[in-house]
Amino acid sequence: MGGRLLHLMEAPDFELTDTQGNLIRLSDYRGRKPVVLVLLRGFI
Repeated sequence: MGGRLLHLMEAPDFELTDTQGNLIRLSDYRGRKPVVLVLLRGFI
């Protein structure tokens, strides 16, 4: 997957594993409060 997301575009669904090993899907939060994601490419 690649490309840019523009303001107010719906983000594509994806899955991540949390720190406890649980699978989390973005679609699990659709229709709830806004979701803010911060993905770091390295250490600060």
